[in-house]
Amino acid sequence: QAQLAESGGGSVSAGDSLTLSCVDSGHSFRDQTMGWFRQTPGKDREFVATITWSDEILYSNSLLGRFTISRDNAKNAVYLEIDNLKPEDTAVYYCAATQWRARGVPSRTNDYPFWGQGTQVTVSS
Repeated sequence: QAQLAESGGGSVSAGDSLTLSCVDSGHSFRDQTMGWFRQTPGKDREFVATITWSDEILYSNSLLGRFTISRDNAKNAVYLEIDNLKPEDTAVYYCAATQWRARGVPSRTNDYPFWGQGTQVTVSS
């Protein structure tokens, strides 16, 4: 099963860019569909992006244009690049994994059984 660990968060200024990483120390990473979500206090976990085992990509409609998801199967890693960071991007960012084989691209938290501990991103204006 997937064992996920995020890194790359931190405190940045508005307009900066940041790349988050998530490494899966479990097995069969190339068979996993990987997602990124984020959460702020008092709010539900929000879908950001997904990249499937076959490299199909889906982004949240509300976050189009500044987020780029990618994966490196040789490193068992998935990445989330965030450009032109805004204070409203402040959140804990989580990566998640699923062996999704149904139609479509999973974007709900319930679609993902495996989660990392999250990495905090704080954007100051």
